[in-house]
Amino acid sequence: MPSRRELALYMRGLWLLFLGDPAGGRLLDLTDRGMTRSFYAALWCLPSMALSWYWWHEAYLSVLPKGVGTGGIFFFRLAMVEAICWMVPLVLIGILLVALGSKGKFPAIVVVANWLSVPFSYGYATLILIALLFPALQGLVAILWFALLLTLVFTFARILKFFIREQPLLVTALVMTLLVPGMILSEILQRFLGVYPS
Repeated sequence: MPSRRELALYMRGLWLLFLGDPAGGRLLDLTDRGMTRSFYAALWCLPSMALSWYWWHEAYLSVLPKGVGTGGIFFFRLAMVEAICWMVPLVLIGILLVALGSKGKFPAIVVVANWLSVPFSYGYATLILIALLFPALQGLVAILWFALLLTLVFTFARILKFFIREQPLLVTALVMTLLVPGMILSEILQRFLGVYPS
């Protein structure tokens, strides 16, 4: 698992790429090995995921009859949803790149997508914590949540332009492929697995 120091280097690399500095690419491991290791980002995201699962669990319990619980299977199912929604967009991106003859860009895009998930995961966790501690601020949290989503879209698109030059339509397609399927799948799987508050 990459150390905290490595993680800091990767975050700096992403930041430099966001600023348009090619030096950022040298701080990221964009090889096939680096692509594989980038999935350790999921472990770095675990604390923030755990908080989001707790929040979702509380929302789920709030619509159940009093005294009814869930058990550990609830969190296992949420973890399944998280894993599927993490992997499926990356697989779709791979298929898209192969279809367009740009499969050589796949490792770099996976590395960027995986490591970029770390800061944004904690950004969302911060908003969840605010929502849990200050329920009266739900409206503000919703606005900030949407703003953070727009920031993610803008950031990913800007970094992608470093690897996919002069192809704005491909950049747009990749950004949409990363985000939209996961959003749709998340609700479908949550409803199918019985972990959706309704």
